Amino acid sequence: MKKQILYILSFLIIGFAGCKTKTTINQDEAGEVITDYLKANPEYKTIRFNFGEIKFNSTNEMFELGKYKSLASKGLVTLNLKEAKKKFLSKDSSFVYQITLTDKASPLVLKQDADKATVKAITYVLADEKPVNFEQVNSSTAKVTVSLKMVTTDFEPFDKDANKNSNFITKTYKLKLSKDEGWKVQK
Repeated sequence: MKKQILYILSFLIIGFAGCKTKTTINQDEAGEVITDYLKANPEYKTIRFNFGEIKFNSTNEMFELGKYKSLASKGLVTLNLKEAKKKFLSKDSSFVYQITLTDKASPLVLKQDADKATVKAITYVLADEKPVNFEQVNSSTAKVTVSLKMVTTDFEPFDKDANKNSNFITKTYKLKLSKDEGWKVQK
């Protein structure tokens, strides 16, 4: 009787051990999980962008007008000169432009008000040359640190506090093992 119970218990233990799901993750799998997450939830930096009726007076504002003209040449905005006052023998002339966003800018516009829009200035994509670093905390969680490469958009010149110290950022994501879906990024 004891021998039968011992056989049944050992059979059950071996059976449960054999049914154990895979709980380890390697560098390639972690990279794929992060890539899928970034496709669904892209990382980006936003700025506030002014449009509508804007007046350009001084030399500094003429530099700003050059940025708008660059966007207009790429088809993201349209510039319509409403009023121009040239002062005789003066460097300071006054120009009033009506600036409107075009359909081509819509993928970069996140939120739009009457005369301001929140637009993507920089998007971050997974860098190919730097490997994914990860550590498995326990059987169902892991920390993954990746290098994200900066890709500037056409609105990037309007970023007033642009830090050009590096062309990448590092970000750490927490992965959690789900029985149904496998490894997923935990928010």
